[in-house]
Amino acid sequence: MHIHGDEGNTHDHGTGTHTHTHGGYTHTHSPEHDKKVMNRLSRAIGHLEKVKDMVERGEDCSDVLIQLAAVRSALTATGKVILQEHISHCIVHAVESGDDREVEELNEAIAQFIK
Repeated sequence: MHIHGDEGNTHDHGTGTHTHTHGGYTHTHSPEHDKKVMNRLSRAIGHLEKVKDMVERGEDCSDVLIQLAAVRSALTATGKVILQEHISHCIVHAVESGDDREVEELNEAIAQFIK
């Protein structure tokens, strides 16, 4: 088992879980959640690699744009999974404990995500 951490984050490679701390509240992500996120990221990476190959082969711009839309969609879906998990665990606890800083940080992250 290898455990390492930084700034309130701990990763346990033996169990596949990782935790992070928000204002004193520690949240552990399940291996299932992490697998769902990793699968979605892999899908986005696959789409992006296809875009790169298409550009290298000089394929039609319309087809490249359609494939780029698939990349954007895959990334948006990944963000939604992460956001749902964060709201259902970390933000609920932050609101219950009156941690306005955590809610402000989420609002800033959402603003960046939807740009």
